[in-house]
Amino acid sequence: SELSTLRKPVVSAQAGIHLAAAPGLIADARAGTRMGARLRGDDGVECPVSGSVARRMWRACAPLAEVFITPMAAVAGAVADEVMAAMIAGRDLRKAYVNNGGDIAIHLAQGEHFETGIVGDISKPKITATASIEAADGVRGIATSGWRGRSFSLGIADSVTVLARDTAAADAAATLVANAVNAAHPAIERRPARDLDPDSDLGEHRVTVAVGALDAGTVQAALARGRRVAHEFRAAGMITAAYLELQGSQLAVGAEEARRTAVGRERMAWSLHR
Repeated sequence: SELSTLRKPVVSAQAGIHLAAAPGLIADARAGTRMGARLRGDDGVECPVSGSVARRMWRACAPLAEVFITPMAAVAGAVADEVMAAMIAGRDLRKAYVNNGGDIAIHLAQGEHFETGIVGDISKPKITATASIEAADGVRGIATSGWRGRSFSLGIADSVTVLARDTAAADAAATLVANAVNAAHPAIERRPARDLDPDSDLGEHRVTVAVGALDAGTVQAALARGRRVAHEFRAAGMITAAYLELQGSQLAVGAEEARRTAVGRERMAWSLHR
């Protein structure tokens, strides 16, 4: 019953954070439901939905409402968080995770550790990075977005993986960082989202459907746009770290940055600790 509201953009009455201008980051207040001035996802935030998953979705997107975003950007992560909350309620679990198609909610008791491999390009199924998380890091959600994934993207990133306080927050941020990895290039094909799915929350926004070979300068410029947005999210305390990949080029924000390992030149170890 609340799906129609969740498909509308969240519109802020007060800017949550300034996002670097980039193709795909669309400031659009049309047809949105206006938020109050409080943007943080605490219990006092103004929220027009009542379902528990819907509220997780809305609150994850509210701090990002300066640009076009709908709560659907956090749906997979919010579901993972909701299932995790049910799993740990009334139980003394040391370690648990819920993997909802790559968006992963994590529960770690003191001293526990979680490590996951990242496939940066699903058309070439191999691990190109690893994320290592300790309980003390405060990361409880991992999410990935990009044009090759299950959902539409306004950008051209093969993948953007975000670590954050919960999976809904990681999901929403990964969506916008992936949107920011963008460029204008004849090898990039886009179509209105509604042409591909009449019910899409992205409506007439043009989503990426194909990305041909790009020159090195275009790849690096696109990744730099995504990195700027990821840095802003991290500075605002919205994410802990992000890993970005486009046509074989990789970079990381936070988590001690990326570092090469002895595994091989094409693999990066991305860890919260050296």
